[in-house]
Amino acid sequence: MIKAVIGLGNPGKQYEKTRHNVGFMVVDVVASLLKCPKKIKECCFSHIVECPDHDVILVKPQTYMNNSGVAVKNLIEDLNIKPEEILIIYDDLDLPLGTIRLRKKGSSGGHRGIKSIIENIKTEDFPRLKIGIGRPERKEQVADYVLSPFSKNEQILAEKVISEAAECVLNVLKYGVDKSMNFCNKKIV
Repeated sequence: MIKAVIGLGNPGKQYEKTRHNVGFMVVDVVASLLKCPKKIKECCFSHIVECPDHDVILVKPQTYMNNSGVAVKNLIEDLNIKPEEILIIYDDLDLPLGTIRLRKKGSSGGHRGIKSIIENIKTEDFPRLKIGIGRPERKEQVADYVLSPFSKNEQILAEKVISEAAECVLNVLKYGVDKSMNFCNKKIV
């Protein structure tokens, strides 16, 4: 059973609508769909919204993407949550925009936020929902690309993907990760 849904991103207005913040965006939509109270609690280097009607907390680490593991480690230790009881949501350069992938575990795949979590909690065994954002044309453009907003041409698809990812999270909360794989793993057009 998932007890914490953790969207990765960077705090601050300047990062709010960037590709790297799709995890935060999905958490916001999930909070709205679950009609969670809007009260934000500061805990474990994170902004946390409790959803008592659904026995889940929604989390946005405030440690910046590359240090996400610090917040996640504090969260699981302070709230006595096991790694398999968290669902991490994050952007993935290796998946094209329009793709979401639910996995029970795995490596970092080069994602620094996931790498930080693995290093801090000492396991790769935690569920994750990857949101495809595609890659820029040249490798040296990656940093600017992930920290930029979706283009006007991408905006409609990005909003659809975020909405579908939020529905996937609701499915996981209701049925678990294993039973949600077919529902969640898809290409949205």
